[in-house]
This record gives sequence, structure tokens and C-alpha cells, in this order.
Amino acid sequence: MRLKTSLLKEPKHKELVSCVGWTTADELYSCSEDHQIFKWNLLTNETTQVVKLQDEIFPIDLHWYPKTAGGKKQTQAEICVLTSTDGKFHLVSKSGRIEKSIEAHRGAVLAGRWNYDGTALVTAGEDGQIKIWSKSGMLRSTLTQQGTSVYSVAWGPDSDKILFTSGKQLIIKPLQPSAKVIQWKAHDGVILKIDWNSVNDLILSGGEDCKYKVWDSYGRLLYSSSSHDYPITSVAWAPDGELFTVGSFNTLRLCDRTGWSYALEKPNTGSIFNIAWSVDGTQVAGACGNGHVIFAHVVEQRWEWKNFEIILSKRRTMQVRNVLNDAVDVLEFRDRVIKASLLHGHLVVTTSLQCYVYSTKNWNTPLIFDLKEGTVSLILQAERHFLLVDGAGIYLFSYEGRLISTPKFPGLRTDTLNSQTISLSNDTIAIRDKADEKAVFLIDALSGKPLGDGKSLLHKMEIMEIALDQYGSANERKLALIDKNRDLYIALVRRFGRDQKIIKIGTMVHTMAWNDSTSMLCGIQDTQFTVWYYPNVVYVDKDLLFKTLYTKDASDFSRSPHILNYVANQVTIRRSDGSLVYTNISPYPDILHEYVNCSRWDDAVRLCRFVKEQTLWACLAAMAVANKELITAEVAYAAIGEVEKIQYINMMKDLPSKESFLAYVMLFSGNVQDAEGILLRAGLIYQAIQVHINLFNWDRALELAVKHKTHVDTVLAHRQKYLENFSKKETNKRFLQYSEGVEVDWEKIQAKIEMEISKERERSALASSTTTLRSSLPSRQ
Repeated sequence: MRLKTSLLKEPKHKELVSCVGWTTADELYSCSEDHQIFKWNLLTNETTQVVKLQDEIFPIDLHWYPKTAGGKKQTQAEICVLTSTDGKFHLVSKSGRIEKSIEAHRGAVLAGRWNYDGTALVTAGEDGQIKIWSKSGMLRSTLTQQGTSVYSVAWGPDSDKILFTSGKQLIIKPLQPSAKVIQWKAHDGVILKIDWNSVNDLILSGGEDCKYKVWDSYGRLLYSSSSHDYPITSVAWAPDGELFTVGSFNTLRLCDRTGWSYALEKPNTGSIFNIAWSVDGTQVAGACGNGHVIFAHVVEQRWEWKNFEIILSKRRTMQVRNVLNDAVDVLEFRDRVIKASLLHGHLVVTTSLQCYVYSTKNWNTPLIFDLKEGTVSLILQAERHFLLVDGAGIYLFSYEGRLISTPKFPGLRTDTLNSQTISLSNDTIAIRDKADEKAVFLIDALSGKPLGDGKSLLHKMEIMEIALDQYGSANERKLALIDKNRDLYIALVRRFGRDQKIIKIGTMVHTMAWNDSTSMLCGIQDTQFTVWYYPNVVYVDKDLLFKTLYTKDASDFSRSPHILNYVANQVTIRRSDGSLVYTNISPYPDILHEYVNCSRWDDAVRLCRFVKEQTLWACLAAMAVANKELITAEVAYAAIGEVEKIQYINMMKDLPSKESFLAYVMLFSGNVQDAEGILLRAGLIYQAIQVHINLFNWDRALELAVKHKTHVDTVLAHRQKYLENFSKKETNKRFLQYSEGVEVDWEKIQAKIEMEISKERERSALASSTTTLRSSLPSRQ
């Protein structure tokens, strides 16, 4: 990936250009110390003077009213804030008319910024003051007053905090007076420019120490560049938070969100004082010290999937290469390419006006449909459909171009969504709630409506990253999530209420990805690369979790690597220096999943015997129990030496009915409530009581016996025997109360138990014979 820059032969401005700002993806305004404001149209390559400002107005900063603010008045969206050296800020319309000038600071107003919803404006001055204004220019509050000039200011993602510079320090100050202020020394020289991205919540800073740095919102350093030749005079995030640009003297640098540099350009510009990204994130404009305005387009982006490599060679041209036969196809587009995604045998490309869907089997005839809004910020793909996110909403399309659904929920902010906070599978969409970062909205993909009772999945801590698995039925769909502590959890998305269990499966996990065709999960866990061959094991037999893991040393991947994808048996990892590393996983777990999905249990056993790995046997044991294949489970548990579980499985074979069998499978997985529910619904009161007796849940066993008026003596008898074995006396008041009125006779109890079991066997036999009879009868035409 690199920047393709363009400069005019002669500069349009006669003096230093101080600031630039985009109104649309192809229209830019520039302000200069020659008092002129120019409008640049990139479609027609025309440059026109909008207005010549008064001689006392030397512009410093420019920011257009946000398009995503949803202002009902169109005129409001066409107003910018222009700060100047005379201590005023001006509200200027697109036509160049100054609507209002407001006295704001003593000395120059060095920065002015609208918040994300357009309800407030912040200005920072040479006098060290930061002031908050209403959108009409009324002073609301003076946020802070300090001794040093504030050179740059930025709003937090929720517009509830202000980030500003104070010499070598960076300060985050919440708007609530009582909230805690975060302050840290960020650079060794005066900080000149900052930016805070609303999508990834990361902070950029550049200063006179000739370095640029990336921080998280707690002030922790994530990346520090090497020292440049000249001070860093400008930094700016791309709207989607994946890239940023850095400007210095005759220098323009394109960087990844983690800090490392994609490309370095050395144009003849003088210092670049201000950088602005277009709304669609495809091009950059810079305000240059020699009167030029520099434009740069992002080109040579790459996408890879299996044997295909795609390169965006020009703004409207893609090159597709099949590495198996070196065949090359060239894809031409009518408009500039904004976003693209390649997965599941399809390439999805969005331009400023249209969406193109290609099949990897045929690059000649794409499916094309028009877009309502051209600024698509994210594309997600699943096997059956894909999802587009733009400034107006979320849209789910089939690969035939049919609109399936438009998911909505209260407080939806599409401008903050990225691949870490929204995930797509064949049947479910998961979105982390921006208002409450401990919650995840679960939406049915086909209807666009919330799942179950409409309540979100709640975790105990803030969630950093979510991902849905891509394989299996809707009822088996799992969500993996990494929380603020970097702990990894999984949850079944179609379980609600008390059944909704979020189970921890890993700690210190920095990045993760599901396999594209099986329910395997990989992640980098502390210093280990880990693959969870069968994450569902935690719902079947938790003891086997660590036996179903594959781990290897991750030190080769350097510090803080990021997993890009896990396709087939290959994982692609981006190292912190930007290089791609590929690591291969054993193909045998994938084959085992395939055999189990096709119920080829004998083949699965043969595979495990051939490979002779404990991890594979452990996976097969858990898979067999989950599918109620007891014979295979017995063989697999024997192979890993789990003798007590083999005894339990043998006991399950002798159970008198299907309901008892299902309940004891649930018990095997540790789901006592589910087991009890199955037995009570089937009318097997004794079996439900016996479950709690076996688990020494005495209070629940007595509660069930009293409620259903049966087997109270059985519970009391087992309780007495238990206390005698441990030489203890009864102290439980309820047991003392019932033991006075109930006689314990072991012979009667035994007879009653045998009668219950025989009744259960008879009923089970009758039910199975009825089923057989029905299936043998001819069907009614």
C-alpha cells in the first residue's frame, strides 16, 4: 500500500496554506495566510476562489460541521468553523459568507473542532484557555485555563471528553467537573498536533521532538516512531481508524493503525501544517508551507484468499492473480474504489456509487447494484451473505444482490463500528453496544430483529473484541469475546435467560480469529500461539479443555502481532513491523470435524488411531458425548486414560428411558438445572430427586420430594446414611422437622425405587413401540 501524490506546477495560494477541509469526497476547501479561501473540485480539476477574507483575518484551523450529525437543516451541515489570529472564530458558509464572528480568546485561536453529533464546538487558544460553545456560537463553559498555549484539541469518541496539548504533556479532561483527569508526559518537545479516532479509540500525537506516537485512551504508549529530521507538524486518522497520515517538512507518511509505516513520500511542499482525510477514506489533502495543496490517493492495497491475490493498482482498477496458474484478470470500475473484501469465494467491492459482487469462479460478469450512500466504511462477509456499514445504517445483502435486512437497535452509531465490534455469521449479527461496552446486541440476520427476548448479552467487564464462528447450525452458534482484562470467553448466542453461560477459555489473549469452515478458534495468548481445536468442549466436558489445545511459541511473531484470518489450515499474522507471517496448523483436526459432521464415527476413530495424538482423542471424546455417541466416547476416553468417565458412560447405557439418558448427558456436562428440567418435564420425579442425592444437594432433593409429595423417606434415608458415614449429627432444621413425622424403612424404599424404574422402562418401551408402529403405517396421501 502506498500514497500516490499530486501537486500543481505552480501553487494557487501566494502564502503559507494553514488548513484544509473536505465537504464531500471530491470537494475540498483550503485557507491561506493570503486571506483567500479556495474550493478544489477533484472531478473537474477546477479550483475557484470562494472568498477573500478581511486583511486582519489570518486563518489557522478549519473544521466542517459533521455530516453524520443528522442536522435537519441542510444549511447547518454546510457551515465550517474557521479560527484565526485575531482571537476570533468565524462560522463560514460554503459560499464563503461569514455568518457569525465570535470573540473567543486573547491572542490567536489555535484550534476549533465540532463534536461528533454537531451539538457543540471546542476552541483552544494561545491564552491557554479551552472553551466549549453551542453550535450557534454561545459560550457554554471555559473547560480549563493554563499557562501554556494549546496548539491542538480533539473530542473523545463519545463527545464527553476533550484531549488537548499542554507543552510536552497530553491531557484528557472529561466534560463532567467531578470526573478524573488523565495527564501524562507524551513527548520530549512541544506537542504540535493530536487526533483521536472515534472508531478504534486511539490517540495520535506529533511534536517538536520529531516523533509521532500512538496511545490508547488511558495514556498508554502503543507505538513510538524513530526520530525524523524535522518536527512533526500534522497527524490525522482515516475515518475508519485503519490508517493514519503524518506530515513534516517535505514529508508525508502513510501508517497502519499500529504505527508502522506503509509508505513515505518526499514531496516539495515545505512543512505540511494540516492534513485532512476525505469522508470515504481513500484520499488525503495537506496544507503546505510553500502555498501548495497536496493531494494523495491510497493505492496498491492487497487482499488475499486461498490461491487469489488482488491488488488495487489504480483508483479504478484492480488486478486479480491466481497463483496456481499465474492467470491475471483486470477489473475496471466506473468510479473510485472505496472498500473491498475477499472471502468465502466472493469479492465485494464498493465504489462511491455502486457495489460490485464477483465470484472467484467468474471474474467477467459481476453483479452490480447502486448504493444509497457512497461512504461505505466496512464490509463483512459470511458464507451466504455480506454486510455493508455506511453513515446511514447497516445493510445485509445476499451474493445475488438482494437486500435481506437492515438491522437497527436503539443508540446505533455506525460511525464507531469496526471489525472488532461487529461480527457476521450465516444466521446472526453481533454488535457491541457503544453506550454500554459490557453488552453485545444479538440480531437475527435474516429478519434484522433482536434474538430471543431482545435483551443483549451482558458480560461483567468492558468488551474489546467480538467474533462469531462461521460453521454449524444456528443453535450451535458461538460468540467469542475478549474483554478489557484480555480474557477470552465463549457464549452460545441462542441461549437466553439463566441458560446463557459465558465461559472463560483463555487468559492474556491479544488477538483471535475463527476458522472460515470449521468451529476452530486461534489466538495469541501471552507468548503462545494457541488453537482451540474444539471450543464447544466447555459445554460438554470442561476437564478436557486443556487437552484439546494446540500451542506453540509465538516469539517469532514479535511484540503485539495481529491475526488477520484463519483460512483452511493456514493462519495469517501481521507482525508489529508490518510484515506478514503465515503459520500452518495440522490438517487432522479439520478432517476430524468433517467426519463428525457427517456422522462417520468409525472413520473418526481410525483417524485418531492413525495420528496417535492425545489432543485428537480428547476432541473426539467431547464430540462423541455432544452427539450422544457413547460407544465412540468410550473408546476415546479409554485412549486418554479417563477411567472414571468410562464407568459413568457404562452406567448411562443401563438407564431405563431416553429422558433419563438425556438428563445424565446434561449432568456429564455439568448442567444440573437442565438435567432436572428434562426429568421433571417427563414426570420422572424420583430420578430428579436421585440426581440431587447423588450430588449431595440435600436441600434441593428434600424440596422436590416435599413439593411432589413423594420419596421424602428416600431423601431422609440417604441423608441419615451420609451423616453416619461421616459420624455427624443432623443440624439442618428442615431435615429434623421431617424426620420426626416420617418413618425410614430401607426395604420399603428399595421396593418403591424398583417399582419407579420398572414403570419408567415400561413407559419407554411403550413409547418406542408406538413410534415403530406409526412409522410402519402407510402415509396418508
